[in-house]
Amino acid sequence: MNSKDKILSEAPYAECDTESTSVRRNSGCIERHSLEHNKNYLTYFLLLFITVTISFLNYGQANRLVLYFQNKAGDKTLEADSAYQNSFGESFTVRTFRYYISNIVAEDISTGKRQSFPDEYFLVDNADTASKQIELEITLKHISSFHFLLGIDSLKNVAGVQSGNLDPAKGMFWTWNTGYVMAKLEGNSPVAQTPMHAFSYHVGGYKQNEKTAREINFILPHVVDCSGRNCMITIEADVLKWFNAVNEIKIADTPICHEPGVLATKLADNYSKMFSIADVQ
Repeated sequence: MNSKDKILSEAPYAECDTESTSVRRNSGCIERHSLEHNKNYLTYFLLLFITVTISFLNYGQANRLVLYFQNKAGDKTLEADSAYQNSFGESFTVRTFRYYISNIVAEDISTGKRQSFPDEYFLVDNADTASKQIELEITLKHISSFHFLLGIDSLKNVAGVQSGNLDPAKGMFWTWNTGYVMAKLEGNSPVAQTPMHAFSYHVGGYKQNEKTAREINFILPHVVDCSGRNCMITIEADVLKWFNAVNEIKIADTPICHEPGVLATKLADNYSKMFSIADVQ
């Protein structure tokens, strides 16, 4: 290699354009310049991607809001086949206790910000421990109130075949005409004049004058700080309220409810009062 060739091979890429000794040397110079140019662009876009990603993660970062449902009979934990007594002195055991929770909305009253979960449907089943804990990704920093629908909204009732928690195989669906069972309570009581002394309340109905879904509203005892952490609200559901919260429903008089109507709406009025806040963290 002569001295001129050595100088050309070691020259910076920016100076290659000034050399015109041969086509081959000039072509190699252009390739090196193009490679360096592409590397610079790649580095730029990589840094831009990292910056945008970090900004996105830091902005409106989601944490978990956990709603934990504890089913009770008065001050006792509701357990299958344990004996309880309602306000009329009627002894009973519970075999099945299920209810739908949907259309959850959390709110920060101080700022007016809200976050809703309009297409989330949960089936709380006393026999299924996992179903009693509902986890939601939330971006609100503070929560001071929230509400949900006990049951299924009318649009879902007429939306055709559903899946997941709304699958008819869950045993919470009647027919296309009467829709979903919003809540179900089954058990046995010696006062029930039925085979095996069974009582069975399958409460449903979504049409005018037969609506059994109920909106449940809560103002929390204190503001929950969810910024940078998971927050939990424990909600108790007292099955005893089914019998006397608003209307008197005696097992001896009415042990069965399997269709929409007056009895179903009375039971719905009762179970709308069964919830209370037990703990906020």
